[in-house]
Amino acid sequence: MEILANPDNSVTGTWSWQQHMKRAIRSVNTLLSMIELESKVQDLTDEASDFPLFVPLPYLERIEKGNSDDPLLRQVLPVADERESPEHFSIDPLGEQSATLRDGLIQKYQKRVLVIASRTCAINCRYCFRRHFPYETAALGDQRWSETIDSIAADDTINEVILSGGDPLTVTDEKLADVFNRLEAVEHLQRIRLHTRLPIVIPQRVTDGLLKMIGKFRRSRTGRQVVMVVHSNHANEIDDAVCRSLSRLSDSATQLLNQSVLLAGVNDDTDTLVRLSERLLSANTLPYYLHQLDPVEGTAHFEVPVSTGLKLIEEIRARLPGYAVPRYVQELAGEPGKTVLA
Repeated sequence: MEILANPDNSVTGTWSWQQHMKRAIRSVNTLLSMIELESKVQDLTDEASDFPLFVPLPYLERIEKGNSDDPLLRQVLPVADERESPEHFSIDPLGEQSATLRDGLIQKYQKRVLVIASRTCAINCRYCFRRHFPYETAALGDQRWSETIDSIAADDTINEVILSGGDPLTVTDEKLADVFNRLEAVEHLQRIRLHTRLPIVIPQRVTDGLLKMIGKFRRSRTGRQVVMVVHSNHANEIDDAVCRSLSRLSDSATQLLNQSVLLAGVNDDTDTLVRLSERLLSANTLPYYLHQLDPVEGTAHFEVPVSTGLKLIEEIRARLPGYAVPRYVQELAGEPGKTVLA
């Protein structure tokens, strides 16, 4: 597979976000070759993992060549440790299957529902809590979208809809506009929230069309709030292009938050987390949550003890203003909300 038509990146720099998705790296051998590590890393092959590798080039370009310990590489490279499965790790640690109201519609908390807007992700993160999720039955086609929105409209206790996935921004601007228009007609809704990693992974996803759609929704007669929660775990993920895209989203009057996951070998030290918060703030994005790892099967090698997480938050508080310190939280199946650890 030919990835780059020109080694100076002049071609990839003009690709649309859809082109970047289509040309993402799906082979471990190709990934290692491109970052000059093919002779230095002993890992699973593509075929040995039931959770395939998927890395778009804008993200890959931020990985340091020749560095097998690069924190961005660690998030995406399949390793043999994924075969280890301690007893408290499971395929559905958050109890989402029992909280499913209908295919593609989940309600774990009062007044909020989560819609599986897409089965496709911006990137396959090895620690993903939905790596075993049954997307083949949950993803919504046009008919299911109508039925799902009808279900939301029939329950006037719901005031917030969370579009998740997969990644809701893998849906086209035109389809998202249609979904927003349908949700606007639901009178008891106050907010739409999007959980997405695409502005971090492929900053080209922040298109004029997306910004126009969000602005139109906010300026409509209902004036509903749009909250976007992006996902970055390390300051190296936020290069200048990402920073510009996040700032554009913020300028569109979108409330912009970031959530991270505490990951061994990625961000489990104070300096790294401080730099991440500072970089987020420079992009008009508020640090929101630092999640304790969800114990999903295949991710145990990323686990950081809660005692370490508590110490990190204490040290971060000593170095940053309060608004720059994310809440350290853990999600537990069956609880009425996130458990705040610090």
